[in-house]
Amino acid sequence: MTIPELPVTISVGESAVSGVYARPGMPTATLVVAHGAGAGMEHPFLAGFTRALNALGIATLRFNFPYREAGRKFPDRPPAAIAAWRAAMADAAARSAGEPLWAAGKSFGGRMASMAVADGMPAAGLIYLGYPLHPPGKPEKLRDEHLYGLALPMLFLQGTRDPFATPELLEAVVARIGPTATLEWRDGGGHTFEVTGTKHGTEEVGASLAGSAAAFIAAHRPS
Repeated sequence: MTIPELPVTISVGESAVSGVYARPGMPTATLVVAHGAGAGMEHPFLAGFTRALNALGIATLRFNFPYREAGRKFPDRPPAAIAAWRAAMADAAARSAGEPLWAAGKSFGGRMASMAVADGMPAAGLIYLGYPLHPPGKPEKLRDEHLYGLALPMLFLQGTRDPFATPELLEAVVARIGPTATLEWRDGGGHTFEVTGTKHGTEEVGASLAGSAAAFIAAHRPS
């Protein structure tokens, strides 16, 4: 059964961004999902991911950052991205029936979600769809300092060939965060979890991550 997707408009300060909301009957949680730096919320990877989650009983809201909404290519600075995250989470909360509200994001979107939580944004947990730990080829420039102060459940879904996260470095970061963080590898996966030599479509690849995300959310359901 296909869950209807509702176009929404989310106010961010004096401007607004677009979103897509889908809610199955009696959802166990709502997951708000942000896109990566190079593509918006309409990307097939995110569409496949959220639609598969809807089929598993989780409501979703995916949204655009202001730069993408305005047609700009360069991502927003953290203050603007964090403001968009706060607005999207507030919008999702207003549409919910009190179920747990989680945050997730592809690359830049996930990093900005974690920075928003570090800045005080409430969330039941975080799910990273390829965390950009460092720029490609620059493992010395880690983007990890704010992660160590986060005490909520975090799931890192990561491809072993992702140039934005050297496996040994990411494993060390997750270990340093402690037991609240879980790392799950996708063997051979690149930055968008593509695997060389396979013929899976981008939407199918995104959908393949939904089971792990849903299981992690279920495992951390409030008792």
